[in-house]
Amino acid sequence: MRLRFTKMHGLGNDFVVVDAINQSVELSAAQVRFLSDRHFGVGCDQLLVVEAPSSSGVDFRYRIYNADGGEVEQCGNGARCFVRFVHDKHLSDKREIRVETRSGVISPRLESDGKVTVDMGVPVFEPRLIPFVSDSAAVVQPLEVSGRSVPITAVSMGNPHAVQVVADVDAAPVAREGPAIESHPRFPARVNAGFMQVLDPHHIRLRVYERGAGETLACGTGACAAVVAGIARGLLESPVRVDTRGGELSIAWEGSGRPVLMTGPAVSVFDAEIELP
Repeated sequence: MRLRFTKMHGLGNDFVVVDAINQSVELSAAQVRFLSDRHFGVGCDQLLVVEAPSSSGVDFRYRIYNADGGEVEQCGNGARCFVRFVHDKHLSDKREIRVETRSGVISPRLESDGKVTVDMGVPVFEPRLIPFVSDSAAVVQPLEVSGRSVPITAVSMGNPHAVQVVADVDAAPVAREGPAIESHPRFPARVNAGFMQVLDPHHIRLRVYERGAGETLACGTGACAAVVAGIARGLLESPVRVDTRGGELSIAWEGSGRPVLMTGPAVSVFDAEIELP
């Protein structure tokens, strides 16, 4: 099968984006892994599929596959690229679109400066909905990782996150603890592991070990989760600048019951075709 695609990125978090409206697309997990492979395929952290909506009241359906071939619920940097893609490909002329995902409907908006703002929805702290195995609803909870107790905040931004505060994000044990947290048995659907350094109440640095992809240069939902966790813990105040290894995001959250707003860039790199095995 020959597949047309666009390579895109949001702060270095890179994607293969596929238009499944104007071409027939049925991808197996093995084909997703092939496309994601940086040596034998195109190379990406996630593959994004743009589909026609399956319900009324929305403009598109958005499907997300990690590099390991598994389909996941949400991707913030991908949502920004999604908006840029549908505008660049003339699939929609709306500045704000309603997009159906596995975790619900999001409403990304293309700003006049070219950046994209995404309403990422209301964060979820209830353990069973994250999902996170816990009898406590405390904002900070201990998690046994590699023989030590790590204080984390578990939160869902449509996908599960475990956020910890570190003194120096450059020295954080992301490579060692990231995989252990990702597959921790208290997170039955696995989890994204965030390592957050607080610089001041409106500024953090962040690294994220993403579920199914490893450490990426930026993670949009991870940035949202970190800011929400920091505000809930009394460490941060909205809005917050988030410095990732790939660049800067702006996150705003006004508190319980309110949605998280994420603003940042989305870049198209090239269009191409590939023959799938």
